[in-house]
Amino acid sequence: MYIYLEPGSRIDHIQREFMQQLALTVQSHQTYLLLVRSTCTRRRSGSYRWSAAMTTYMVCCFRRRFRPASNEPSEAIGDVFQAYAGGDGALGEEALRRFLREVQGETSDGDLDEAAREIMAFAAEEKLLKKGGGGLTMEGFHRWLCSDANAALHPRRGVRDDMRQPLSHYFIYTGHNSYLTGNQLSSGCSEAPIAKALLDGVRVIELDLWPNAAKDDVEVLHGRTWTSPVELGRCLEAIKEHAFVSSPYPVILTLEDHLTPHLQAKVAKMIKETFGDTLHLSESETMAEFPSPEDLKGKIIVSTKPPKEYLQTKSGKEESQNGDTEEESVWGEEIPDNKALMDVGRQVSEQDTKRYVKEEEDMEKITQLGVNMEYKRLIAISLTRRKHDMDEDLKVDPDQVSRMSLGETAYEKATITHGAEIIKFTQKNLLRIFPRTTRITSSNYNPLMGWRYGAQMVAANMQGHGRKLWLTQGMFRANGGCGYVKKPDFLMNCDKMFDPKSNLPVKTKLKVTVYMGDGWRFDFHKTHFDKFSPPDFYARVGIAGVVADTRMEETKVIMDNWIPTWDHEFVFPLAVPELALLRVEVHESDNHQKDDFGGQTCLPVWELRTGIRSVRLCGRDGELMRSVKLLMRFEFT
Repeated sequence: MYIYLEPGSRIDHIQREFMQQLALTVQSHQTYLLLVRSTCTRRRSGSYRWSAAMTTYMVCCFRRRFRPASNEPSEAIGDVFQAYAGGDGALGEEALRRFLREVQGETSDGDLDEAAREIMAFAAEEKLLKKGGGGLTMEGFHRWLCSDANAALHPRRGVRDDMRQPLSHYFIYTGHNSYLTGNQLSSGCSEAPIAKALLDGVRVIELDLWPNAAKDDVEVLHGRTWTSPVELGRCLEAIKEHAFVSSPYPVILTLEDHLTPHLQAKVAKMIKETFGDTLHLSESETMAEFPSPEDLKGKIIVSTKPPKEYLQTKSGKEESQNGDTEEESVWGEEIPDNKALMDVGRQVSEQDTKRYVKEEEDMEKITQLGVNMEYKRLIAISLTRRKHDMDEDLKVDPDQVSRMSLGETAYEKATITHGAEIIKFTQKNLLRIFPRTTRITSSNYNPLMGWRYGAQMVAANMQGHGRKLWLTQGMFRANGGCGYVKKPDFLMNCDKMFDPKSNLPVKTKLKVTVYMGDGWRFDFHKTHFDKFSPPDFYARVGIAGVVADTRMEETKVIMDNWIPTWDHEFVFPLAVPELALLRVEVHESDNHQKDDFGGQTCLPVWELRTGIRSVRLCGRDGELMRSVKLLMRFEFT
């Protein structure tokens, strides 16, 4: 028995018809839900056709059959094509050049000619040129628009920033507790997450060094927790092997060490033997200015406290971190930290504090016997000891640069009272921010609170997922994904300090049009989103940046359609486009439970290509989904 449905029909709408049909065809008996596996086949030309199973859902004893979704261009895209197509319904080379100039924003003749040749070659290979005339057909035009060659960020984008400025002039892709495989309390430690982070473009790796039980060797683990250790040698080898696979620019190795001098000597020997000539050794203990990323290409840099200081102050990680004030109404709900894990974490800390204090007192007595100079010579970027007086901590020494580390909550308080001083400090020195200790589940804070004030090392828990980590990943898609992004000039202006909280004038407006999306039908089972009908997709689009620019909007819901067409336009006024990130999410609407996740991406606004572009979406983990993408248009006015 078949009941044919238009898109948008719901089960409660067809209940009466169902009961009438059921009474005619079945006698009284228990019924069961039957699901049909989805299938979709690819034609030789590369286009797709729907099988009946993909649009047929069984409920009890009858089949719900939906009209197959069309993967034809949306009406708006069709209008663009017709505006440039000739009388034969095809796009010739000259018309194609006009489209590239007027819609896609290609300006130079060289770029126009190259782009036109690439498009025509693509169409010829895919047999999408009109027979006889050789022009581009509507299908060919649409297929090229949706291809990776037409991505929102240039597919062959390389490093575009000037890399010859001091390190303090760049935002640097920074990891926190890089060795952890999961939560901050009880997960394992391994070299695998270090390798993955480096391959993803991360340029700052953190290792916590502790003596083993026998006090004769060094382990890497998150101290005062139940995390299982990993050998230091394995971590160093992973760094050596993967450091420069995704980027040639320097890797900074930050060490949180809790070692006695003889173990520091052992670490120094291991580091020198493992890294060899790639290890950067500073010629003097002090520098008036940091070297540039270009100067340090292919180098590994060690940054930690000088040995005589590391026991004179608490580890930055051990400072109490509480509170979390973030714009959740704009961002949407995040997965909260597990309260049970947090309670256990506090118990572990309370139980072990006395034992660790005694151990550190014993270690301090040993360190008074001397400082290992080989270890000290490895330190190219010194971490200064905080005085816990922000006026003193943020003083700029004209003759010496350094790195300072602040916990998330301490930093957030400092931005309220010392915002201008932070910007001035970071014009010359490096500032690292790390997540508060109560983020047991490896969640993250909003990284923009660091970037707005020029903080270079905004450390992220790469083990977790969520919107805050997506922002970090989005920022470092800029500049060719090399892990270094040059700070905007206004953050380096000594004469006029930038105030991200002030009432800033609008510099430009970004108009974003979301045309359509596709790919879920290939990457997901037919019943992944809804057991009884095709999915009901909607898109969320917004800006993350300074407070004045931060907002989120969403499209209408397209019911029962695997290839939703929204044709929805948004306009975002931008006061600081140099710090703006475009956020895109797709969800499947569900009236009875939480909406299903359908993909996301985050892109640097200042590198968006204007025109109609293909935007690939990522999963929760930030990895590209195999097939899912949106067709969007970007215009600056």
